[in-house]
Amino acid sequence: MSILVIVIIVVSVLALVSFKIVPQNSVGLLETLGKYSSTRQTGLNFRLPLVQKIRTVSLALQPLKLAGYSVITKDNADIGATVTLNFHITDPVKYSYENTNSIESMQQLVRGHLRDIIGRMELNEALGSTSQINKDLAEAIGDLTNTYGINVDRINIDELKPSAAIQSSMDTQLKADRERVAAISQAEGEAKSIELRAKANNEALIATAKANAEATRTKADAESYRIDKVQAALKNADQNYFNNQSINAFETLAKSDANLIVTNGADLDQTGQSAVLAKTLGQELAKEQD
Repeated sequence: MSILVIVIIVVSVLALVSFKIVPQNSVGLLETLGKYSSTRQTGLNFRLPLVQKIRTVSLALQPLKLAGYSVITKDNADIGATVTLNFHITDPVKYSYENTNSIESMQQLVRGHLRDIIGRMELNEALGSTSQINKDLAEAIGDLTNTYGINVDRINIDELKPSAAIQSSMDTQLKADRERVAAISQAEGEAKSIELRAKANNEALIATAKANAEATRTKADAESYRIDKVQAALKNADQNYFNNQSINAFETLAKSDANLIVTNGADLDQTGQSAVLAKTLGQELAKEQD
């Protein structure tokens, strides 16, 4: 009875270890005495207990992050690169048996290409060209199926960070650039203000000059008009008018302290007559005023 139980137990255990389930999106590599024999697909698969085993290899997309990798730019700047990539296994046999560690080999390949790509760029160019670096890196890596049994589906530069010393220098340079731009803006503003003030002063001077010129022109026009009127009136005046004006002039002269006059010799007789007449008129006027 006990022997039968033992046999049943042994058979049950052997039955359990003789089958293995390969999950979805994976393959099973059947090994016989440690040597690869065949590839088993998803589902329940048989193996000989103690002689064979099935190694499961996932074919699903897998993420991988390469952080803190130091690279040197063309101008000898040290920057830290963080790279993330997604890959999947395309050849399980090469992935498992032809490389001791295919993932580590792939990482070293990515780092080497990244060092080569960034090494051809200067610091500022590298910091502003992550999209181009991603493209060049993807083209350089390509399909690694024949080498490692892996295909890189997506690769991305998450961060390019300069070293602390370089970052400090960049911050200092950035501060200096901001101060320089601010100084230039202030100087341009002051120059513009001076220009506007000078323009306003010039316009004011021009306006004043125009006003003065207009006033002078108006005054000249008025004087010309007055002279024209006087000349027109003199053209219509007879000899009596001029005699009357002479009498008035001598009357004014008789009232003044002056005792010397200069006149034309040809008109001396008329001058005397006019002076006597003016004196007489002046006396008459004085009497009337008394």
